Amino acid sequence: MYALFMKKNLETSFDTMPGGEAGSSLEGPRLILVLGGARSGKSSFAEQLALRSGRWVAFIATATVGDEEMAERIERHRTARPTEWHTIEEPLDLAKAVRQAAEVADVLLLDCLTLWLTNWLMAQGALDAELEPALWTRYDEAVTNEVEQLLDAFRTLDASKRLVVVSNEVGLGIVPANALSRAYRDMLGRVNQRVASAAAHVYLMMAGLAVDIKRLHEEAALY
Repeated sequence: MYALFMKKNLETSFDTMPGGEAGSSLEGPRLILVLGGARSGKSSFAEQLALRSGRWVAFIATATVGDEEMAERIERHRTARPTEWHTIEEPLDLAKAVRQAAEVADVLLLDCLTLWLTNWLMAQGALDAELEPALWTRYDEAVTNEVEQLLDAFRTLDASKRLVVVSNEVGLGIVPANALSRAYRDMLGRVNQRVASAAAHVYLMMAGLAVDIKRLHEEAALY
């Protein structure tokens, strides 16, 4: 039963649902957001979406080699991906990466927003800065602008293009004791909300199972 459910989800995700935001159309490019915690299966599900599309795929990798463990993890993911997929490594400029990927592929898989946000904050020196509210307000505004640039780049794509974005849901656990961790959690939560509002599908992954929470949200709004 689950295999049939997953097959239906994977086969219909690209082509049967309307766009996310008001005014979007079946004729425009389609955005899918895949959310989940660590080891929830989000990356595997996103890769299956891309693979089952039967189209040319470009993988946008935001991870950087910070230590030996991360290097091994990146290599493991790289070797697991189909060899015919085009890989673009871009830790910061997501809008540029999406435009580049669209030149060589029909399905663009961006994995992930979580590491991108970490990279962006590190580039600003934010992880070493004092947690001053005014400073983090500016960071929050700048990150929002980066996300809008990503969505603007997405909207300019040809109608046949599909963008699959992976991100972590980090707000389901206990409230972090560290102020920096709380600020990061809140910022990523706002990033996820913005991308979700523009998406046709938003899948929440738990224990390897995918639920289209955007469809459930829209159905609930009917009552």
